[in-house]
Amino acid sequence: MMKAKTANTPSINIGINADDRKKIADGLSALLADSYTLYLMTHNFHWNVTGPMFNTLHLMFMAQYTEQWTALDVIAERIRALGHPAPGTYKEFVSLASIKEVEGVPKATEMIGNLVAAQEATARTARELFPVVNAANDQPTADLLTQRLEVHEKNAWMLRSLLED
Repeated sequence: MMKAKTANTPSINIGINADDRKKIADGLSALLADSYTLYLMTHNFHWNVTGPMFNTLHLMFMAQYTEQWTALDVIAERIRALGHPAPGTYKEFVSLASIKEVEGVPKATEMIGNLVAAQEATARTARELFPVVNAANDQPTADLLTQRLEVHEKNAWMLRSLLED
């Protein structure tokens, strides 16, 4: 239920109408949920990876989850700038995310495969929002999406390369 604006709550007039801001915020909420799920998966795998590629993967996963952690704040703050609350609970993330949690502790190559799929899923979620963002003439969100796509596509490529013979 939407609260009525009070005298102390100024309306938002940034050149994007309320309906478009809502659509964009909803899309960014899905991106935030995928991003958080990816962050958690990567951090989990960092803690639990074993085997001959331990050092390489441990360091790679740390670099990726650290970058991902910073991105979560950027995405959430854009949602807030558009005038909407950012999701922030496990329950909300599970319901919004396209990525499913991995149970147990997979082998290192399975971890890599899961992360490739999660990076690609996060990229797809970001890419799906472009038509709405472009139609609303929302350059800051378009810039955010472009930056996230570059990171996720590069990470997927790097991880995928580890699976090649």
